[in-house]
This record gives sequence, C-alpha cells and structure tokens, in this order.
Amino acid sequence: MKKSLIAGLLLIPLTLFGQNRVQNYIDRQMKTDSLFINAVVGILAVDQYGGQIAAWNPDMPLLTASTMKTITTGLGYEVLGPGFRFSTRVAYDGHIEKGVLHGNLYIVGGADPTLGSRDTIAFPVDSIFGIWAKAVQDAGIRRINGHIVGDDRIFDEENIPDSWSYGNIGYDYGSGTSGLSFCENLSYFELAPGDAVGDPIRVTALGPQAPNMTYIVEAVTGEAGEGDNTEYYASSISHVGKFEGSYGLKRKPRTLAQSNKYGPATCAAEFAAFLSERGIGCKGVSDVQQLSYDFAVPAQADLKYIAETYSPELRRIVKVTNTISNNFFAETIFKMVGLKLIEQSTGEPCLGVTYWQATEAVKKYLKERGVSTYGYTQDDGSGLSRQNYVSPRFFTRFYEMMATSPDFREYLSSFPGPGRPGTLENVLRKADPDIKKTIYAKSGSLSSVRCYAGYVDSKHGLIRFAILVNNYDCPTSKVQPKIEGFLEELGKYGANL
Repeated sequence: MKKSLIAGLLLIPLTLFGQNRVQNYIDRQMKTDSLFINAVVGILAVDQYGGQIAAWNPDMPLLTASTMKTITTGLGYEVLGPGFRFSTRVAYDGHIEKGVLHGNLYIVGGADPTLGSRDTIAFPVDSIFGIWAKAVQDAGIRRINGHIVGDDRIFDEENIPDSWSYGNIGYDYGSGTSGLSFCENLSYFELAPGDAVGDPIRVTALGPQAPNMTYIVEAVTGEAGEGDNTEYYASSISHVGKFEGSYGLKRKPRTLAQSNKYGPATCAAEFAAFLSERGIGCKGVSDVQQLSYDFAVPAQADLKYIAETYSPELRRIVKVTNTISNNFFAETIFKMVGLKLIEQSTGEPCLGVTYWQATEAVKKYLKERGVSTYGYTQDDGSGLSRQNYVSPRFFTRFYEMMATSPDFREYLSSFPGPGRPGTLENVLRKADPDIKKTIYAKSGSLSSVRCYAGYVDSKHGLIRFAILVNNYDCPTSKVQPKIEGFLEELGKYGANL
C-alpha cells in the first residue's frame, strides 16, 4: 500500500508540470502577446482519456482553413473505406450498324479525382484512354455519328460551393470538383512579358483546355524587376477566362495551372482526340448539360456499357490530400461521402448529390456515431470556404472517433509532420527531432487565419489537439513562431521533457 502511494505521489509533480508548461505557455506567451489580443484564438489539447491538458476558448467555432481536410478524409476512411476506388464507365446510346455508331458515346463519370491528373499516384491517362478505345473497337465502332459526351450526373452541376470567394475560384487551388473531372479540372498556361512596359503579356494555352473557351488578356507588362502579379478569373457561367494584373519586363516565362470549370467537356474532347489519332472520328464533343438543350438525354441506366476503369485506392488519394493539402481531392471525397451516406440511408442509387445534401448526410452520420455536432459547421471538403466553423473541442471529439477505427494508424500516417514531406516540412525546424516525430498535424491557412489540428503520439497515449487562430491583424510570419511554440510545448509534454 505504501509503495503504491509513493509511486502515485511521484507521478503527480511530473503530470502537473507537463500540464502547467503547456497551459502556462498559452497564458504567458500567447494571451499576453499583442499579436493575439486582437485575434480570436481557440485551443484545446486532451489526453487519450479526454482529460484536458490545455485550453483557450475550446468551444468557440472558428474558421478552419485546411485543417478541415482531416475531417473530410476521416469521413472518407469511415464511410467509403481505404480500399474504395472511384470508377469511370464508357457507354453509348443508339445502335451500331456497319461500324457506325448512330448515337452518342458517353464517358460516365464516377467522380474519379485522379483521372488525367499529373500527380504521381494517378494512372497514366493514355493507359486509361487505351482501355476505353479498345472497348470502343471491340464493340465494333469505327465511326461515331454523334457526339462524345462527358456525363457528370453523379454530382449536381454545381462546380464549387456558393460560399467560395470569387477571387479564389480562378486559381488552381479553387478548382471545383465535378461528377466527371479531368486533370483535376485544371488548364495550363505559359505567361511571358511583352516587349515593353505596358504591352499586353503573352499567354499561351497549354495542356487540356475546355472546348470553346475564350481568353481575355488584360494583364500588361510591368516594370523590370516586378514579379508575377497576374490574376485569373473564370466561372462556370460562361466559357471565358480573364487575365488581369502585370508581369515583370524581362521576367522568364512561367507555366502555371488555372481552374477549368468544364471538366466533363474537357475529358470528352481529350478522348475524342485520342480516338481520332486511331482513325475513329465523331461529330463533336459535349457534356450532358449542353446536350440536354437540344436533345432528350437518356437516363444512365438506359445506356449500353462497354468499359469501366478505376482510380487508385482511396488510401493513396487521402495521403496526397493531407500531405500536400489538395483541395480538389478533398472536395471530391466529401461529395462522394455524402452520396454514399444517402444511398445507405435510402437503399437506392443516388445521382446529382449537392453540397447541401452532403453536409446534411454527414451531420446525421456523426450523430449516429455518437459524435456531438455542437460547434461543427462544414460547408465544403477542403476548408477554402469561410463558412466552415468548427470548435477545437469538435476536432478532438472527431479525432477520438477516428482513434477507434481499425484503419486509424493508416489514417494517422496521412498527416504531415515537422521535418517530414508535406506542408509541415519546415515547421519546428530547430526543435528536438524526437519531439518532431511524435507530431501528426494538418496545417491550414487563409487570409488572417492560421490553424493546426491533429495528434501527438506521446509516451502516455494519443494527445488530440487543435489550435485555430483567426482575424489577426499582422503578417502570418509574426504569429507563426508563437503557434509553433505551442506545438513544441505540447510535444515536450507528451515526451515528459
């Protein structure tokens, strides 16, 4: 009895010291710092039993930025499963006579986010197209007396959530998902300066381009020494992309990716070109929305299917999503989670899923799993929306649910960490390597928003935490050291240093 009491007493100072150092850091280094006085900060760190280690406004819902991806990818693991594969099918309507398809050929999207992607996890697009082309030939089709149609009906036509900022949607990180996407719904361009200051810049379209696009170039050549200050605007309302801003004189040409709002038609056009090289022509390309203006489009169930290809497993897509913070992958996962939840609820196939339907289905699912949704509002999958509001306490509740998953360790390994490849590679550069290797966290950034959320794999079990800093009125570089200080103190707590 005496030995047990002494052992217990010996543990108390160490535990209290660990708790005090993290909370003391918040109280003395953050709450008193003028950089944080005018900001809104939410912090919570809990041990594996839910015991509070440190807190500051733990129940305040705040903007999450890309830490939202850890929720989206966790849902993907739980609802879809790490071995889930997105599919794409090829089908036709009409009839085939003497080698001629009197009808349309359809590329029926299953929302594969890797189709045509330049990411290393994606299967080569020529291999995918080769499978489709062989199926077309095996079906006896040598000419298509109709269109090649991109069919994206698995998701609603909405390309992006309504809450995304207009200023973001032209850039590569603002490229929305669709039921049939291609090349992550990106188009590539080369930018180069004109011959003199004030001249229009030179824009050369590269890579996959949506059919019938018009590009307006109002960006001009800036002074020598200027950088790339161009901006790109596009929407799904009109086939027009617009370049504004300036590009420095004598600056080297630059290749960059911008958002393509017409993924289904782009995929159809790329496959049409592939078939044309093999002697199989068509009248043109379209997508379901455009085609429906002039014709009655058959239901997907009424099409004749001739081929099906698949994406890499979800576990690989999740790894990329969290490691490099891929918005497009996250949005696709979120909508597919919503679709599958609706199908599980109704017992029937679902088409045309919307963001609203996905968010409602996810909230219902979390409640059924016993996870309180108090302090949780999710408007998109990636965190780009400024209508995502999540409290630190909800993050820790969600992470507690994930820690019970049989696939948890694989999910955890998708999180970046200090010194490891990904968005945290340069975080805590001077910290103890033994501390850094215990931290698994996703970062998130928007204008005046900096967040981290994840786990510390400590000697005493998993610590779950979130630190969300909103509305600071200084450069992020000013608040970053103090945020990293919190991460380091939490890591030291877990290591009992």
